[in-house]
Amino acid sequence: MQVGFLDFYGAVINVRQERSDLIANNIANADTPGYKAVDIPFNAALASALGVQTGAASGPEYRQNGAVGLNGNDVSLDSERVEAAQNGQDLQASTVFLHQATTDLVTALRPNPNGI
Repeated sequence: MQVGFLDFYGAVINVRQERSDLIANNIANADTPGYKAVDIPFNAALASALGVQTGAASGPEYRQNGAVGLNGNDVSLDSERVEAAQNGQDLQASTVFLHQATTDLVTALRPNPNGI
């Protein structure tokens, strides 16, 4: 199966949005006793969204190596904020690229008004 840039960047944006939702959920549950931080492995999730079989898990996974508090919660607000900022930048970069690429494609397909 050949994947065009629209399919690819659509999948990238969807995975980034899913990851953004998980990070927001982690932040919202930072004080919930026993809550375990969850994230999604980006590369495996993207491969799955594109229909590529990698053998790696593509769904949400518990984060590893988090310091567990007295209430059993392992969410680090500082780490989550860093992840949210990085994921937000990556999401914005993907949307800007996709917008510019589609704009260029529309321009290339438009007939030349000068007839040259």
